[in-house]
Amino acid sequence: QVQLVESGGGPVQPGGSLRLSCSAFGFAHETDCMAWFRTVPGKEREGVASWRSDKATTYADSVKGRFTISRDNSKTILYLQMNSLKPEDPAMYYCAAGLGCYSGSWQPLWSHQYRSWGQGTQVTVSS
Repeated sequence: QVQLVESGGGPVQPGGSLRLSCSAFGFAHETDCMAWFRTVPGKEREGVASWRSDKATTYADSVKGRFTISRDNSKTILYLQMNSLKPEDPAMYYCAAGLGCYSGSWQPLWSHQYRSWGQGTQVTVSS
């Protein structure tokens, strides 16, 4: 499986911006389908944004217009640019990679479809 390492988390003020990064190591073909998820205590894991190797993207309604997912293919790094952060955005953010996103049954923001996960990077609110 591909190994994923997230970075870029930290404190951020409401209304501020932050960019998360996810470096992928290993099997390049397993990074055709990638996504960002987030979790907070007491809530289910939420799919935030997904990216596919044809550059198709999907966003959760809660982040549309504020977050942008992209990838630097030369470095195999997935990014999540987060702007206009809201009080509900702080969470543990995870990067994920999977296979099969070109199939008709693929749901880009369903976590169970992704087989490789990073350790997460924490985004918190600063006062």
